Amino acid sequence: MPRRRPATTVEGATRAPDRRRLAAGKAESAECRRCPLWRHATQTVFGAGPADASIVLVGEQPGDQEDLAGEPFVGPAGQLLRKAMREARLDEGIAYRTNAVKHFKWEARGKRRIHERPTTSEVLACQIWLELELAAIAPRLVVALGATAVRSLLGPSARVLRDRGKILSSPTGVDVLVTVHPSSILRAPDEIARREAYDAFVADLRAARRRLASRIARVRPSGVSPKTTPAETG
Repeated sequence: MPRRRPATTVEGATRAPDRRRLAAGKAESAECRRCPLWRHATQTVFGAGPADASIVLVGEQPGDQEDLAGEPFVGPAGQLLRKAMREARLDEGIAYRTNAVKHFKWEARGKRRIHERPTTSEVLACQIWLELELAAIAPRLVVALGATAVRSLLGPSARVLRDRGKILSSPTGVDVLVTVHPSSILRAPDEIARREAYDAFVADLRAARRRLASRIARVRPSGVSPKTTPAETG
């Protein structure tokens, strides 16, 4: 069972995660009509994971399977993310998973629902929910998965390819590590390209684990020799 983290923010000030605020936000978001995407989505897909998560993983939007299940990262990209986290030894038990946009945007192609990238206005309309999640959880680190998450968290000047692997400070003061969305690995043209893209993604998650470990060590009371977790070792 994952160990609960101390009630601290990334700056180290005492701050308990606000579970009540997170639960209220999830309930309120279910009725969100801030943009038209709700009209064709099955449901709002709010984040999932522990309210006292040390790390928050932010993607673009729910996909077809997530829209039906009501939970983020349960489809192929989510399965690849979990595999990469295990390889990077980044403990799933201390991670909260969410998206910049909470409704599935899609177009019909025959019987299939095909993903469409959300517009800037749709991302901005949904930003209230992501900001609520981060404020309630107060994570030590956020990982931005792909261009939409990067834009939502860091603004229009941030770029995935230029800033990949960097840890940047968001306008709200949260540290954000930039990387690709796992779905981009699935779209690689051949097996060699997929392997290279996957290895680079795992390396980014290892960098996140190391950063997280350094933050945990920084806020730990002196003289305490705690048990280690997969996120803190290696």
